[in-house]
Amino acid sequence: MSFSMRILPIIFLGTTCVFQACTTDTNPKETPIEQVEEKEETKKIPLPPLPKSVTFCGEEFQLDNFDVRERLDKELIVNTFYHSSTIQGLKQANRYFPQIEKELKANGIPDDFKYLCLIESGLTQATSPSGAKGFWQFMPKTAEEFGLVVNAQIDERLDIAKSTVAACHYLQNAQKKFNDWMLTAASYNRGMGGIQDALEDQEVDTYFDLHLTNETSRYVFRILAMKLIFENPEAYGFSKEEIELYEPIPTREVVVKASILNLKHWAKEQGSNYRMLKLLNPWILTDKLVVKDAEMIIELPAK
Repeated sequence: MSFSMRILPIIFLGTTCVFQACTTDTNPKETPIEQVEEKEETKKIPLPPLPKSVTFCGEEFQLDNFDVRERLDKELIVNTFYHSSTIQGLKQANRYFPQIEKELKANGIPDDFKYLCLIESGLTQATSPSGAKGFWQFMPKTAEEFGLVVNAQIDERLDIAKSTVAACHYLQNAQKKFNDWMLTAASYNRGMGGIQDALEDQEVDTYFDLHLTNETSRYVFRILAMKLIFENPEAYGFSKEEIELYEPIPTREVVVKASILNLKHWAKEQGSNYRMLKLLNPWILTDKLVVKDAEMIIELPAK
């Protein structure tokens, strides 16, 4: 049966080809040069330029050996041609980077760490298979260690400002340990203990010289690649003029001092709706909010 089914299209195709051969002009017109040039132009793919050095957290690093250059080259190629993800990141960055930059600066963390947040979550409230959540992908236990509340009612890993502050505290601790921002960044993926053990075991003192798991070995290079692309997107084929960037959302803060038993009704009373409340406050997990010891702040669209 399957063999017979395969014959039919072949016979039909052959008949079609013979028919076309009989009816096609034996002296077809030549394609205009302008059309050929236009087709050739559409085939051009921007290749990411590989710099001789990169700067991370104010320190310049020379790309002076094949391993370092090719590891960066790989991440530039991956993120340049992974268009859907990189374009979405550019859109999200225009909305959320200002808020993240503000918290990083206030806590003494270099601005380049916003790209760590970008590669962790794509600036979305992502949930990993292992249970990490939010822009900064905290696991529940680690989140609580750095001051975030995680329970059945609220999950502050999904609060952009608070989770950024918590990430800053982690990075401060790691920098005190390593006195090296690149190792500090790598530790966000591998853990401080994992990086320290690898340094001692391999008797080296830089991230570039460490032999790590594939994920951690690529981690900082992904940060560097995204920094290069986002600082000069046009050079990598992304035109900001053609991408509709997401603008920051104007909001107002409402201080809540007493429990709210029905957030749907409360949102309407505030001149908004439940949909907007949940979009702007994903850290609220249920349709009510119990206030115990401290007041809470809910963001709503600006009037």
